[in-house]
Amino acid sequence: MAEKWFNVGKIVNTHGVRGEVRVISKTDFADERYQPGNKLYIFKENSEEHLEVVVVSHRVHKNFDLLTFKGMNSIQDVEPFKGSLLKVTEDQLTELDDGEYYFHEIIGCQMFTDEGLEIGVIREILATGANDVWVVKRKEGKDLLVPYIDDIVSEINIEDKKIIITPMEGLLD
Repeated sequence: MAEKWFNVGKIVNTHGVRGEVRVISKTDFADERYQPGNKLYIFKENSEEHLEVVVVSHRVHKNFDLLTFKGMNSIQDVEPFKGSLLKVTEDQLTELDDGEYYFHEIIGCQMFTDEGLEIGVIREILATGANDVWVVKRKEGKDLLVPYIDDIVSEINIEDKKIIITPMEGLLD
């Protein structure tokens, strides 16, 4: 069986000249995922070929995660990876506490109101720092942005890919 890969970030650029890469993180647990010593896999755009790398350092700068990898100490070493995806294997995913979910479990779920009205499908999650925002593709009209907060999200059922919310006033307008 082929390995299952999970996207944790995208290398959007190099940073400085010492082999640091600038990553837009797509992971829910960046600190854990990018810990020095962790293995990540670089997938070049539109390719199944990948390269295993080991994280040497991780820091946050503006909205980016900055990483360096073992044995890649110059801009020339990392330049070819611009536009590449960083992935991990399924067995690298850690057990989550109750009430914690991976992005890939939430994306694709159908969203309903607590009165049974179908809202749409979650297509993306924006990590804003304060709380995540779920982008819901509606059947018609613009995408709906739903903040992931306890007051709104009342039930998450990953098995049935179903999420129930209690919309606050004005949310669905």
